[in-house]
Amino acid sequence: MVNITFVSFTGSSRTVEAQPGATVMETAIKNAVPGIEAECGGACACATCHVYVDEAWREVVGPPTAMEEDMLDFGYDVRPNSRLSCQIKVRDELDGLVLQTPERQA
Repeated sequence: MVNITFVSFTGSSRTVEAQPGATVMETAIKNAVPGIEAECGGACACATCHVYVDEAWREVVGPPTAMEEDMLDFGYDVRPNSRLSCQIKVRDELDGLVLQTPERQA
């Protein structure tokens, strides 16, 4: 299993176990992580699973695709480290990943 820590905009954190091959969004929904709404169910058709990737993890996670960048245009308080959690596949290299949820979703 891969451990992922979600930090809320208020600073509280929660670490959950993720199954490699799943998405970060699926993991968040399965574990009822606050701040991840995922209205489109992971189809990259909304921006309600928006997260900020901790700077130490940006290179490992990788950049967003062009389609993801288009959806992030609809996000709230988008930053250079913004990603849609539905587009981040869990893999062993992400063990210890730290993500922050925005104050609100789009």
